[in-house]
Amino acid sequence: MNILMISANDPAGMAIAFSNAINRYSEHTCRLITSEERYGFAYESDIHLPDIPAEGFAEVELLLRDADIIHFHMLSDEDTRLGPFLVRDYIKGKKIVHHHHGHPHFRANPGFYRDKYSQLQRKVVVSTPDLLQLLPEATWVPNLVPINDPLLMPHHQPDSETLMIGQSPTRKDLKNTSELIEVVAALQASNRLETAIVLNIIELMEYKTCLAEKNKCHIIFDHMQGYYGVSSLECLSQGKPVIAGLDAWNIRCIKEFTGANELPWQVATNKEELRATLHLLITDREQRLTAGHAARYFMEQYWTEQHALNVLLDIYSKL
Repeated sequence: MNILMISANDPAGMAIAFSNAINRYSEHTCRLITSEERYGFAYESDIHLPDIPAEGFAEVELLLRDADIIHFHMLSDEDTRLGPFLVRDYIKGKKIVHHHHGHPHFRANPGFYRDKYSQLQRKVVVSTPDLLQLLPEATWVPNLVPINDPLLMPHHQPDSETLMIGQSPTRKDLKNTSELIEVVAALQASNRLETAIVLNIIELMEYKTCLAEKNKCHIIFDHMQGYYGVSSLECLSQGKPVIAGLDAWNIRCIKEFTGANELPWQVATNKEELRATLHLLITDREQRLTAGHAARYFMEQYWTEQHALNVLLDIYSKL
């Protein structure tokens, strides 16, 4: 099948990640068209409209015409305009998937989208389990990361007198960054730590640089919103202890997907738990190393590209 993915910007690089995985591990062909650049992360791209010359739009039209499946990411839909082309003019006879990644408008207006897809009888997938609570009719397709990419492999961290705690929030107001700063400052001021700690808030840099910065860290904080972000998966793949406030719903969904009895996240759901978890990981080197090894093992055994991709390929086969 010919699969065409369409998105304004690439959400956490997942559209290109799935496109690459489809081309790498299946008999299908997948292309991705993106139309906007946001945040300046410089994810890998396929056809990025701001970068193509006028004659490049002939390929865009060819892809629209020849696609068997159109896979919309974020809020893109048939009313999306790709240069001179309106996607609606090319959807007749094609199978369609809508893939939501937690856009604020979607989170604030789930009823609007439920009604829309019900009326259109469209297949919908979501990127994290928490979004199933907003759109129960959807299917969760777990995000994937290419765990054998050198930037996502563990790098040996030599013993140091200073431990680095990292977070890479796209939006600090949504990722408990202020709580992290407060807790780390309290730990630094407590005078009870034999090891010095520094906090690295990783932001406003290109994706590959961000991954390199994460790999310099000894401990990673995702957020305490109940679910996990792509940052979690990236840093678990790098063999880092990752702290996130997973709730019971997300833990259950992840265990069902992976079949794992134990999950590698260090769970902290509030500032008190975050402080205790950080203190343990900072002061207990063996615990920190064990958590990092368990993180990488989990990704190798339970969250490979193929495992996550198979969920999406199964959906395609049933459209």
